[in-house]
Amino acid sequence: MNIFEKSQAIKNQEIKAKDNVEGFINTINNTNNSINAFLEINNENAIKKAEEIDKKAQNKENLGSLAGLVFAIKANINVEDFIISAASKTLENYQGSYNATVVDKILKEDGIILGITNMDEFAAGSSSETSFYGVTDNPAAPGRIPGGSSGGSAAAIAGDMCDISLGSDTGGSIRNPASHCGVMGFKPSYGAVSRQGLIDLSMSLDQIGPLATDATGIALTLDTIVAHDPSECTSIDYDKPNFTEIALEAKTSENPFEGVKIGICDEFKNVTDDKINKIVDKKINELSSLGAEINEFCFNYIDLCLPTYYLINYVEFFSATRKYDGRKYGHKIEDVCGDEVLRRIDMGSYISQREFSGKFYKGALKARSLIKNEIDEMLKDTDLIMGPTVPKLPHKIGEKLDPMEMYAYDVLTVIANLSGIPAGSMKAGEVDDIPVGLQIQAKSFEDHKIIKAFSAIEEL
Repeated sequence: MNIFEKSQAIKNQEIKAKDNVEGFINTINNTNNSINAFLEINNENAIKKAEEIDKKAQNKENLGSLAGLVFAIKANINVEDFIISAASKTLENYQGSYNATVVDKILKEDGIILGITNMDEFAAGSSSETSFYGVTDNPAAPGRIPGGSSGGSAAAIAGDMCDISLGSDTGGSIRNPASHCGVMGFKPSYGAVSRQGLIDLSMSLDQIGPLATDATGIALTLDTIVAHDPSECTSIDYDKPNFTEIALEAKTSENPFEGVKIGICDEFKNVTDDKINKIVDKKINELSSLGAEINEFCFNYIDLCLPTYYLINYVEFFSATRKYDGRKYGHKIEDVCGDEVLRRIDMGSYISQREFSGKFYKGALKARSLIKNEIDEMLKDTDLIMGPTVPKLPHKIGEKLDPMEMYAYDVLTVIANLSGIPAGSMKAGEVDDIPVGLQIQAKSFEDHKIIKAFSAIEEL
């Protein structure tokens, strides 16, 4: 049963929403102590909401599209009455006083918010090892990192602790853990989903998006959260399609890849482990045999991507953290944060100084334009770009990596954030029993093409 089928079964009372919630609560009670995916859950409210949904269903009342589906929310997205700490001691006592726009939309469609998931502190990481509340384990590869920064949200899906989770993606923070945990994760086009209520890492790069076990879960969530928000300055009003219909149609289509143009790049392969390339290439070749047209492209700026991304990230993160001065929001961030957060603050402060900002930050913005133009040109006559999500397998928890080794996880995912395009990751296979992700990217606001591909590939 996929997530859409479960949602229909709940509406038809073939499955009780209360049973759905209680099943996840039991799993969390049995496994979360070792996995550490959830930082906080509210059993009582979730069960009460489920009982209300079951009563509505029994009375044949109208129910929302997410009725009875259980959600987990990353700890940097505001949910009223939960501790929204961004996994930092800085905000350890900050209780959400309002809901982020995406949370309100989920609740309006009768989705159930069960709890808050772990993450890298302030989303500054790629492993979920920097949380003030401890590391999250990977249910799909125990003893290894789940990826980051949305590691708790990915682990909650992989560990069967919820139906759908929300994460944020600044340079791969949804897709990276989706790859490592063997689940689906999706970063929408920049501006498609409201950022209102999200704790900033880098304002010009951040996007909220879903993780789930299958394409219908991603699609149902996008149908809910993709919408113009007049209160949020980056939100864009566009004529969105019905993502769920697209996902369902792709499952029954005889030739979903007939005539689809897919771009691949040697430069993506050149920075990726051979074992991962082998798995990803095999999956793409399957699509070729189903009628997809595979075209090779050159991407000339692969070496620019990481320095461009991190220079922008440092400056914007430094600016975003100036409000954490200890007077209004808990502790002063510099006094209590971890090494990686402090590193980014220090670098951002340095680069932001007048004598350096022109040389570094403005130079990074120019490089960003080069990267975006190159990607836009690749996608001009191409439907999808495919390749590996992450260039290497997740390391073992506790293994020491220097900052540049850690940043290298992001080399293939930052491209979509710098370009503002949609991108998703789904499981392509395994290397030594460790999941490997296939990354799929498309033109801005052609998010539906990725959903269609997700759904069609699932049926293979």
